[in-house]
Amino acid sequence: MKILIAPDSFKGSLTAIEVAENLASGLKKANSQFEIEILPMADGGEGTVRSLVDATNGRIVKKVVTGPLGEKVEAFFGILGDGKTAVIEMAAASGLPLVPRDKRNPLKTTTYGTGELIKVALDEGCRNLIIGIGGSATNDCGIGMAQALGGRFLDANGNNVGFGGGELKKIEKIDLSNLDPRIKEANIQVACDVDNPLYGKNGAAYIYGPQKGATPSMVKELDDGLKHIAMIINRDLKIKVDNIPGAGAAGGLGAGLMAFLNAELKPGIDIVIEASRIEEKVKEVDLVITGEGKIDSQTIFGKTPIGVARVAKKYSKPVIGIAGSLGAGALKVYDHGIDALFSIINAPMTLDTAIEKTPILLEELGESIGRMITLSYQL
Repeated sequence: MKILIAPDSFKGSLTAIEVAENLASGLKKANSQFEIEILPMADGGEGTVRSLVDATNGRIVKKVVTGPLGEKVEAFFGILGDGKTAVIEMAAASGLPLVPRDKRNPLKTTTYGTGELIKVALDEGCRNLIIGIGGSATNDCGIGMAQALGGRFLDANGNNVGFGGGELKKIEKIDLSNLDPRIKEANIQVACDVDNPLYGKNGAAYIYGPQKGATPSMVKELDDGLKHIAMIINRDLKIKVDNIPGAGAAGGLGAGLMAFLNAELKPGIDIVIEASRIEEKVKEVDLVITGEGKIDSQTIFGKTPIGVARVAKKYSKPVIGIAGSLGAGALKVYDHGIDALFSIINAPMTLDTAIEKTPILLEELGESIGRMITLSYQL
């Protein structure tokens, strides 16, 4: 039997490839005749760079860039095995964990470092860019990112504005004439799984600003700034970003990537499915095993297990789902392509214990699944 193991990472515990390797070890214990292929997956969020680099035999590039508050931080991105595709997680340069809780202020935080990562990717010869925009500390509509690539945002006196969402209301002119010309040669896809508009009660500032440190008065100021920059973008670039679903992702970075870099927003799992070339592998196997750290009612909304199952069902392949834990509504996945579901938890234990024991629990689950499959041959 040929088996494809294509899981997401177990957040806070194991990378996707580690999950797959431990599960494969257990399957082999049950039946050494199994032919197993491993393909690390992700949904465009945290861990996407690592998974796609591992899946394609690519490499990680580290670079010191400008952090959210203007300080220097060591960030990273991935170059896939084709040598032409870069995968960037904006959180590596402009993410909330990079800002101490007592210094979080989206009026000041910038996406400049994300732009620097894009520039390094272009320097490396990459012209296909995949950008994940979850986990941001920012609310600057991506002007920092564009500034790092040569874009200019000018105030009423013709001076460049500074960093942060608090500068948006000062912008009176957008000048992209000195934007890195290689951007025009690039195909940029943005992994985006939220549909928030740029501004308004469901926009970037009101929905996500408070978790980034914004007080109620800051939220109002940030929202006014996003509304203002949307007007300037429409006037100067002839692009309407106001109500595009996802424009408000990452503090408006979704809108900025579309307006300044001509990027396309797509569901993260769709981008990963294409980049990993999973369909080619699914065609050749008898069984697909996928999973993530927790499967619950939210899993059906664009998460890795359902994306993998969707591909498997296209070719009528059975799918087993595994998880670190099963939450409320987990059984909903049965209506979305997963045929059987298992948790690695085999006894009462604390979360810390489960995380510590995840490798052995995965191996034990793999052996149990393998024995079940082998037994089915005899029925």
